Amino acid sequence: MRMYVPATLTDLRGVTDTITLGPRRVHAATDELTNELATEGVTDIEEIEYVAHLAAAHDSLMAIIENPDVPWRRLVISVDVPDHLVGPVSASDDDTPASARELIGEALAVPIVCVHVDEIDAAAEIEKVFGGDHAAIDDLVDRELLWYDVSEIPEITADLD
Repeated sequence: MRMYVPATLTDLRGVTDTITLGPRRVHAATDELTNELATEGVTDIEEIEYVAHLAAAHDSLMAIIENPDVPWRRLVISVDVPDHLVGPVSASDDDTPASARELIGEALAVPIVCVHVDEIDAAAEIEKVFGGDHAAIDDLVDRELLWYDVSEIPEITADLD
């Protein structure tokens, strides 16, 4: 199952083309999301996957807010994980996106399909979020993450060391 893993740039430290993932919240084009979007007339799988991707980007922002010492750029790692390692979220509420799933075990050396990362200047928007500017969250949502091939991961993380 294709998963969109919310992460921070420090999660990529030392990573090349595979990553080991422990239990955590991830996002996918779930049946629930597909049904929810179908009521709005959205049936194209790429659009459904994009909505799941956006939910992962939001969770990446939340991870940055929880740990402001990490680089202030959102990151979504796309991976294919065996279905038996994915389950429903353990604690959900009305705010839990329909795309949310949980990795329920450790996924070892999972091949990375690609990564999506904020542009460097997105850090200024994240700084506004830390300053209490709630409109900055909307600005971040409007900002597309940049696509990177797995071979480009060392370039993304070069300035972390």
